[in-house]
Amino acid sequence: MAKDPICGMEIDEKKAAGKSEYMGKTYYFCAPGCKKTFDANPAKYAKSS
Repeated sequence: MAKDPICGMEIDEKKAAGKSEYMGKTYYFCAPGCKKTFDANPAKYAKSS
């Protein structure tokens, strides 16, 4: 299980609504809106995860 860095929801990587690569790490998202928010400013959210 992965944790959505935007909303904190636990997500099964196989069922994630989206994923992004940042600084060599893969981030998974529960919904397209969370992915869009992350992609707009990944540095802000990658630090807190």
